[in-house]
Amino acid sequence: MTIRERTERQERDTLSPYATKAADSRGRLRDEEEDPIRTAFQRDRDRVLHSKAFRRLKHKTQVFLDPEGDHYRTRLTHTLEVAQISRTVARALRLNEDLTEAIALAHDMGHPPFGHEGEEALDEALREYLPEEHFRHYEQSLRVVDVLEKQGAGLNLTFETREGILGHSKGKADLQDAEGTSEKMAGLPLEASVVRICDRIAYVNHDIDDATRAGILNPADLPQDAMDILGHTHGDRITTMVLNVIETSLDRPVVAMGEPVLGATNALKDYLYENVYLQKNAAKEELAKGSEMLKQLFRLYMAQPERMGGHRASAAEMNVHDRAQIVLDYIAGMTDRYAGEMFLTHFFPREWRTGGLV
Repeated sequence: MTIRERTERQERDTLSPYATKAADSRGRLRDEEEDPIRTAFQRDRDRVLHSKAFRRLKHKTQVFLDPEGDHYRTRLTHTLEVAQISRTVARALRLNEDLTEAIALAHDMGHPPFGHEGEEALDEALREYLPEEHFRHYEQSLRVVDVLEKQGAGLNLTFETREGILGHSKGKADLQDAEGTSEKMAGLPLEASVVRICDRIAYVNHDIDDATRAGILNPADLPQDAMDILGHTHGDRITTMVLNVIETSLDRPVVAMGEPVLGATNALKDYLYENVYLQKNAAKEELAKGSEMLKQLFRLYMAQPERMGGHRASAAEMNVHDRAQIVLDYIAGMTDRYAGEMFLTHFFPREWRTGGLV
């Protein structure tokens, strides 16, 4: 018996009947020989962790653009916080921690520069050329792991991990309906639901922390009814939310958050949208500048795809749909700093860039 087979047997003996077992995986887009040591989901996690797209997350904005100070979240540290909280919940519910972690680590790999403002900018730029199309970061995350990594070979992840990546995003919507279910998650592994909820737990709490540090938010102005339920410190709120999810979901075929914690969490989320994410402030003004850079880069590359360099020059011979996909892939994969460098390269005179004017 191999080490992998021993692990798979342990999963069958110890995990919840509602957990996704590695031995029961539906496989991959392309068949592969099994690893003698790692299960299918452990291999998924490792492939994500060692990918180039994952490493680039350290230079992508979460909410605050290149702030002065070392303690603001980036897209990478957000991802790590989601993975940590998700594993805690999965372990308590006896779900598959390896699958949960693989989904959590990969869930934002397709996020473009400059946070959600960058996502909106690329969506708007794309629809200038293809009015019926949309850019969504979770779809791009799936494209990254399926197509873009490893020079076009992709990571060849399992179907379960891929489904979890595609199903994690909620936008501004509440986590679930009054019955504790989400139509979007129907038929997906419970591990995907864990990541979906823990993503919300992570960003609601760390964005309060970062917005307070930036002077944009005063904790005294947060909805106090929600704070009384969840807790008045970062750690207390996360603990309350995590315990509620575990207590609500233990030994059940659904992962959900229960009242009154669900209502309080939604109240904090709504407050952040109204007072941080959609509010005009210094941080948003800087992100707006980055968003405008992405739009101008998109238009430039659509008109002159050879400016992207390398094999992308062949996009000049493609139809508008295929060319737009190449441009999207290129820009969405940029870090904040690289997008800024390309903007300076294309739109500023060389003397200004080398002479210290920029």
